[in-house]
Amino acid sequence: MAYRRSALMEERLAGNRERILHAARVLIAEGGYRNAPVTAVAAAAGVSTGQIYRHFPSKAELFVEVLNEAVQREMAILRAIAATQASAAERLRSAIATFVRRALAGPALAYAFIAEPVESEVDAERIRGRRQFGEVFRQLLAEGVAAGEFPQQSLDAAAACIVGAFTEALVGPIAPSRGDPHQGEQLVEAICGFCLRAVGAAQAGS
Repeated sequence: MAYRRSALMEERLAGNRERILHAARVLIAEGGYRNAPVTAVAAAAGVSTGQIYRHFPSKAELFVEVLNEAVQREMAILRAIAATQASAAERLRSAIATFVRRALAGPALAYAFIAEPVESEVDAERIRGRRQFGEVFRQLLAEGVAAGEFPQQSLDAAAACIVGAFTEALVGPIAPSRGDPHQGEQLVEAICGFCLRAVGAAQAGS
C-alpha cells in the first residue's frame, strides 16, 4: 500500500513539474523572461511558489529547463530537414528559413531564447543550444562539400558563422518595441541568401 501511495505521489510531482514548465513557457512566449516571475508562474501553473522551488532550486534553473526543451524542439525540426533527400544546399536553405520563420512567428519567445538579458546560467544554456544547432549545419556543409555543392572550407567555422548570422539578424526584428517581426519572406530570403553565398553555394540567389 505504501508503494502505491509513493507511485501516486511521484506521478503527482511529475504532473506539477510539467505544469510549471508549460506555464513558464507560455508566460515567456507572451512577454519574455521578465514576464515570468516565480509568482506568476506559480499562479499560472496552479501551484505554490514552494512547489516551484521544490522542482527548480532557482528561477534561472527553471528558465534553463524551458530553454533546453525549446532547443530540443528546434533540433528535432532541423534534424528532420537534414534527413530529407534534397540537395545539401536546399536542405541548408530550408533549415535556415524554417528557423527564421518560426522566430518571426513567435518574436517574444524567440527574443527570450536569443538575446534577452538573462542570468549567466541561462546564457550558458543558450551557447550550448547554438552549438547543437551548429552540429546540424556542420553535417549539411560536410555533405555539401563531399557532393561538390560547396567549396572546401573550415566546417566548424562556417557552421558557427551560419548560426551567428541568422540569430544576430533576427535580434532587431524580434526585439520588443523596436523590432518588426512582420518583415516576413523578405527577411527570410535575405538571411538565406547571405548564408548560402557565405558558404559558396552555387546559384545562391539574392
